[in-house]
Amino acid sequence: MQKKTAVYLAVPDKVFNDLFQEPIGKLLLINHRLKLITFNPKQEVIKQWITLHHVR
Repeated sequence: MQKKTAVYLAVPDKVFNDLFQEPIGKLLLINHRLKLITFNPKQEVIKQWITLHHVR
């Protein structure tokens, strides 16, 4: 029996703020059920884990 593996797309937090907070970006998240990790590349830290349940 194989376990399902979740795949997340990692994007810099600036990309997330510029694209995925706009209506078209939210539509991408909802329609394609993208799972995202946002990170700060300068600080090298993960900022958010985002799944469909977090989209509003």
